Amino acid sequence: MKTQVCIIGGGPSGLMLSQLLHLKGIETVVLERQSREYVLGRIRAGVLEHGFAALMREAQCGERMDKEGEIHDGFMIAHDGKMDRVDLHKYSGGSSVVVYGQTELTRDLYEARDRMKGIVIHNAEDVQPHDLKSANPYVTYRKGDEVVRIDCDFVIGADGFHGVSRKSIPRDVLKEYEKVYPFGWLGVLSRTKPVSPELIYAKHERGFALCSLRSQVLSRYYIQVPLSDNVEDWSDEAFWAELKRRLPAEVAERLITGPSIEKSIAPLRSFVAEPMRYGNLFLAGDAAHIVPPTGARGLNSAASDIYYLYHAMVAHYKNGDSTGLDKYSEKALARVWKAQRFSWWMTTMLHTFPDSLAYDQKLQDTDLAYLFSSEKALGSLAENYVGLPF
Repeated sequence: MKTQVCIIGGGPSGLMLSQLLHLKGIETVVLERQSREYVLGRIRAGVLEHGFAALMREAQCGERMDKEGEIHDGFMIAHDGKMDRVDLHKYSGGSSVVVYGQTELTRDLYEARDRMKGIVIHNAEDVQPHDLKSANPYVTYRKGDEVVRIDCDFVIGADGFHGVSRKSIPRDVLKEYEKVYPFGWLGVLSRTKPVSPELIYAKHERGFALCSLRSQVLSRYYIQVPLSDNVEDWSDEAFWAELKRRLPAEVAERLITGPSIEKSIAPLRSFVAEPMRYGNLFLAGDAAHIVPPTGARGLNSAASDIYYLYHAMVAHYKNGDSTGLDKYSEKALARVWKAQRFSWWMTTMLHTFPDSLAYDQKLQDTDLAYLFSSEKALGSLAENYVGLPF
């Protein structure tokens, strides 16, 4: 098999790049280790920056997002028994975010690839890129007893943190930066009316909490828990009781509880791999960087990678200009590190850290107090939350 661009990873990043390139007449093949049902069963973030939403529309996949997604012009931060609102629209110069579940977004992308008869190969085992430094790289995978080879011009590694792509870069070339936080998020998805029309981030001495939503009938809630906790340690009743303890009284009183549809614990990690290009391999999304979910930058950081790759590939194939490809790693990493900084700042400001000094706690309190006393500080938060320019 031969194609122009072989994309490893059939999540939203890989699918979006495949769709965008297809619309420009550039051939792609997407390889995904899991089944489509497995990919669509993953529960992930649902806050899309305005640039991501625009990219979905350019990919001709934004119709349902625009119809069912919710535009949010702000969010709340609960602290010290009160709630302050961050007016995103006001402080970002008129921008906003769209709340739309990643599962639904991925479904839209799959349906678009089906409509255009795009090649997405599921249950591809033992995927391995080869000859990445040559002008003729290729990728092999196993389907049953058969080993299939795909010859291509470029390989895109969009196969997540545990995928094979990043591991294909020699250790003496790759540099990794990592920070592991001493806690995780216990998340519950429930078929209940959200407690608030906008997200509520809650800072509390017992730990962080977040009230989020997927729709007006589907809610997503999180509480900070120790890394030693297991999902089995938390019954639905225990989760709801602890969530209420961390919310302002008036919010806790109107919280509608119900059976969990999904319950999981996600550890918090910051991670960046450099460079994001090795020969004709380009890393994108979680294959190259991970952020804590606090600032809603994970999927959005992946989207900026795809934006840069898409435009660089189009310039290469249509105009013979490889400048964008040559500068991809440098350009992508510049935005990635800004997202890292913002996510680290939000996480540090709002979470309770075990064994933190009284000094650290006072700095957290001062950080929040300063935030809501300064329009420039609110402007910086809003600018980063709605998404920095690509």
